[in-house]
Amino acid sequence: MSASVCMAVHNGELFLREQIESILPQLKSDDELIISDDASADSTIEIINSYHDSRICLLPPLRFGKPSKNFEYALGHCKNEVIFLADQDDIWHPQKMKIMENELALCDLLVCDCRIIDENGNVLNESFFEQNRSKNGLLKNLMKNSFVGCCMAFHRKILEKILPFPLTISMHDQWIGLIAQRYFKVKFIPQSLVDHRRHLNNYSSTGARSKNSWNKKVISRLQLAKAIWQH
Repeated sequence: MSASVCMAVHNGELFLREQIESILPQLKSDDELIISDDASADSTIEIINSYHDSRICLLPPLRFGKPSKNFEYALGHCKNEVIFLADQDDIWHPQKMKIMENELALCDLLVCDCRIIDENGNVLNESFFEQNRSKNGLLKNLMKNSFVGCCMAFHRKILEKILPFPLTISMHDQWIGLIAQRYFKVKFIPQSLVDHRRHLNNYSSTGARSKNSWNKKVISRLQLAKAIWQH
């Protein structure tokens, strides 16, 4: 099966090259790396254009202001059967795509574990799953999310259910995972296949304590639950 890796970028010059170079060796000749840029003002575009690789497709840059809309744009342009999500600042382990593609023969959406690293690559936590007590289940992942985009891969048929993203959701990866949980077969595997980087400019709080107030968390979950129920 051919794969599409969808990457959303915004001012990612610090770590982008290391991430791209962890992905490219894993791509087959008919795979693609779709990159959507949210009006970067640094050298992000120059870094991407320095790779003369026909498998890389840089979409016309637009201004989104929100990672979920940036990923939605990338997902709308991918063409292959298996879809991966990629952040601009992580590092994929060498066998990530091969392992996950094999596992997808038995499910519709797959989630692997990840290590949490800092801006210098030092390991902060060996297992996000252990830290988060991650496991399968719709209600469990509505209350405490285990669906991290960089750890997910899924079949193309899921796109029909998840797009377009509702305006009320805060994070796309939890939406994708919960919709898959409701309508498809979801599987978690214990292998840690990504180094997920924590640094000062992260948009999400994966692997760290959320900065949102209790009220904001409750409102966000209620909006998400409503969107899933009405979907």
